[in-house]
Amino acid sequence: MGDVLNLYGQEITRAMTYLAEQENAVFVGQSVKYDGQALFETFSGVPMEKRLEMPVAEDFQMGFCIGLALQGYTPISFYPRFDFLLLAANQLVNHLDKIPLISGYRPKVIIRTAVGHTSPLDPGPQHTQDHTEAFRLMLNTVDIVTIDSHETAFDKYIRILSNPNSVLVIEYMEKYR
Repeated sequence: MGDVLNLYGQEITRAMTYLAEQENAVFVGQSVKYDGQALFETFSGVPMEKRLEMPVAEDFQMGFCIGLALQGYTPISFYPRFDFLLLAANQLVNHLDKIPLISGYRPKVIIRTAVGHTSPLDPGPQHTQDHTEAFRLMLNTVDIVTIDSHETAFDKYIRILSNPNSVLVIEYMEKYR
């Protein structure tokens, strides 16, 4: 990817900067405050005071974000690879997705993840899987949005912000190159 993001990455960065301008937005995840993964650059427009770095504790992270949402924040919960989100599926599928069915209340969490790429280096099958269809089958009240191109990336994030539901956003690392 290098030091300069391509159009796809630039539009994601613009979207993250726009989200950060929202008063109650907070960015939660691994490598949101400290560089450690390929998408770190997309947080360059997010003020450090809006970033909460998390340990490798995906289930806790999702539960923490649900709690933030219940308190009126809009957490953007970042999982660097879709494969890692599997570890948060309990909180996502059994709690965040079911709260509206149980209570009628809709906590707003924006869950951002990416399908890993296999070139120029292939990190292996546990870092490159796309679980979109499986989550479509499991989620009832959490919407799923894929960011397929730079032309639609920013506008999709604007719609995600105005959507009253929580949203699982899937990006594609291969599009950053």
